[in-house]
Amino acid sequence: MNQQPVHRNPAARRRGLLLLLCVAAAPVIGTSFTASAATAPAAASALATAASAAAQTASPALRDGDIIFHTSRSSQSAAIQRATHSRYSHMGLILHRQGQPYVFEAVATVRFTPLAQWTARGAGGHYVIKRWRDADTRLDAAGTTRLRHSAQALAGKPYDLTFEWSDARIYCSELVWKAYERAFGLKLGETQRLADFDLSDPVVAAKLRERYGAKLPLQEIVISPQAIFDSAELVLVSER
Repeated sequence: MNQQPVHRNPAARRRGLLLLLCVAAAPVIGTSFTASAATAPAAASALATAASAAAQTASPALRDGDIIFHTSRSSQSAAIQRATHSRYSHMGLILHRQGQPYVFEAVATVRFTPLAQWTARGAGGHYVIKRWRDADTRLDAAGTTRLRHSAQALAGKPYDLTFEWSDARIYCSELVWKAYERAFGLKLGETQRLADFDLSDPVVAAKLRERYGAKLPLQEIVISPQAIFDSAELVLVSER
C-alpha cells in the first residue's frame, strides 16, 4: 500500500484564459465599430461562453487533509489489489508546504513527496482525491494544525512491509487512518483482520510467503486503501 500537476489557483486560471480570449478577440471587436454594432453582443456572448467553459473544467483547489489514491506500480501492488479487491493500492495525505501541495506518504519512509512527482508514479497517471465531508467546519486553521501534527508525528518511520498495527513501522493507509483518528477521533473506514482478505489468490499467496513464511499473522489488524476509499466520511473532489 505503499502529481496531478501542481494546479494554479482556479480563479487565476480563469482570469488568464479570459485575458487571452480578450486579446485574441480584440481585432474582431475593433473592426465591429466600423462594420456593425450588432456584432458586439455576439462577441461578448462568445467570451462569456468561453469563460464559463473554463470555470467548469478548472480543477478544484486542493486543501490540507485531502486524501489522494492511485494504483502503485510497485511489486506488491497487484497483491494488495487482489487481496482487498481494490483498484487502488497506494494513498497519501495532501499537505501544503510553502504554498505548494505535497503528498505526505509512507514509502521507504514516511515523508513528503511533491504532488506532481507522486502522481507520475501511479499507473497511467490516474488518481482520485477525496475530502472529509466535514472539512469546511472541522478543518479550519486549528483543525488543520491538529491533523498536521498527528500525521507528522510519524515522519521518518520506516515502511511496514508486514502491515503490523504499531507505530514502529507504518504503511500508507495506516498513516492516513491514524492521522485522522488521533487528530479528531475519526475512523475513516473499518479496520479488518488479515484473515478477512482474499488470501487464496496465487499472487497474494506468493507475496505472503515472501513476507511471513509459513506462519501468517491472521489476526493482525489491518486498514486497507479500499476501506478508506469507501468510507462514508469522504466525498469525491477530483479524478484524473
